[in-house]
Amino acid sequence: MITGVEGVIFDLDGVLVNTAAYHFECWRQLAAEFGKTFTPDQGEGVKGVSREDALVYVLNVCGIEVPPERHLELATHKDTLFKAMIATLTPRGLLPGALEALRWLAERRVPIALASSSENARQILRYTGITDYFDAIVDGHMITRTKPDPQIFLLAVELLKLEPARCVVVEDAVAGVAGALAAGCRVIGIGEPDVLSHADMVVPAVGSIPLAEMFTSATVLSDPERKE
Repeated sequence: MITGVEGVIFDLDGVLVNTAAYHFECWRQLAAEFGKTFTPDQGEGVKGVSREDALVYVLNVCGIEVPPERHLELATHKDTLFKAMIATLTPRGLLPGALEALRWLAERRVPIALASSSENARQILRYTGITDYFDAIVDGHMITRTKPDPQIFLLAVELLKLEPARCVVVEDAVAGVAGALAAGCRVIGIGEPDVLSHADMVVPAVGSIPLAEMFTSATVLSDPERKE
């Protein structure tokens, strides 16, 4: 059991919102435009990394050869596809247990941060109606190095005014788990234990996190500024 933590830092895609599938579909479509197949197993490699790094990965695993000067064009094309998909998001796009976990933490004044490499993170939060639950938001516009580099988590910890060891990160990607550990945080993995084996704890979904056991001294307080 993870104990002694005071704040929670959430990844976004695949943790709170079902957008990891959108990313995969966009990369699959891009590969298909070159007559190539991008499989769900290969899709694990684009989780938690920058769009540029994901593009290089997709090109490599699919055997697509394009000159470097086309990389920006292709990355922009993928982002255009993704923005069209997320524009249809509503609160129904939240993963099971996500809203309940955010509400539980907010009611007890547990500091909450978002650490997402996505440059579209704030739009996704707005579309799904959960922006106001976060005390700090770090997105892809605010970092120069992506996961597994710890930069994004160290910035989130700084904004929460907590020590890394007092924060638990909730991640679904191998790169995210590695970055959070490098930052000195505790980590809860969302997914398969054999994939996220380095996390301190692995659960199938956010709704399975034992928050009441982790924050035993937390007291419910009313906050009219928090969303209900």
